[in-house]
Amino acid sequence: MSSSLFPVIVVPVFNAFEALDICLGSLLKTLPSGARVLLADDASTDPRVADLLVQFKSRAKFHVEIARRDENLGFPANCNAAFRETGDSDLLLLNSDTIFTSGCLEKITQCAASDASIATITPWSNNAEICSYPKFCENNPLPENLDLMAEAAALITAADLPELPTAMGFCMWIRRAALRQCGNFDADTFGRGYGEENDFCRRVAAMGWRNVMCVNAYVAHAGSASFGPLGLGPGGDNLQRLLARWPDYHEQVARFILQDPLRELREQFSANILSIQDKGPQGDLFGAISL
Repeated sequence: MSSSLFPVIVVPVFNAFEALDICLGSLLKTLPSGARVLLADDASTDPRVADLLVQFKSRAKFHVEIARRDENLGFPANCNAAFRETGDSDLLLLNSDTIFTSGCLEKITQCAASDASIATITPWSNNAEICSYPKFCENNPLPENLDLMAEAAALITAADLPELPTAMGFCMWIRRAALRQCGNFDADTFGRGYGEENDFCRRVAAMGWRNVMCVNAYVAHAGSASFGPLGLGPGGDNLQRLLARWPDYHEQVARFILQDPLRELREQFSANILSIQDKGPQGDLFGAISL
């Protein structure tokens, strides 16, 4: 696959040194030479972060840029600045508490190329709410064997890409054309963050774009306790702002959960894992991760 087709991977950074170290290590291990990465440091106060980003850039066999904010902007505004800094490229927004897997960038890029009306793409994860595996809408433990998960996911096939009511922001591919038409994250409304990606997804859907799942890609997500299928933080203020703009949002999510269009795909995922395990020992699937 031509490197020019790859999206720019944008990693918003604010402290969280240990998780960031694991995330960047996974990128070094799995990204192809044609990958491009922008590390958007939102004025981290931990002095170790700056050194870690520089070390990552020096070790990477792909293109890396570092953008350091003069002051803390908050997640939505930091992302918006990164969107401007990446020119006309499509984007893959990747939280710093994720763990990337081999082949994932290529799978997501191929998914995006399959339909020009796709605005956002979300892969499988252990902790991705409506895209969680093995338990739907739950924060599953980090799997011990990420290679097994990536291999099993890569074997999943679907006649049609599942439509999602919203992308999951932990790993969110965004088409530049949709971003250009529908606008950036609404930092004025959603402030420090939570809800901005949900609002963006409803805006693009209202303009005829699609929010879909890449059924054959997997990205692990350490994260914190799940806030449920809304993808929103505690406190409720941003949820109320989202619902004021999109009154049917709860209904959209509830209908998706009730219909559970990913059930057969999760079953296929499990069958693939068993088939691979039959070929040889793979270790404890859902133990503590070791990198």
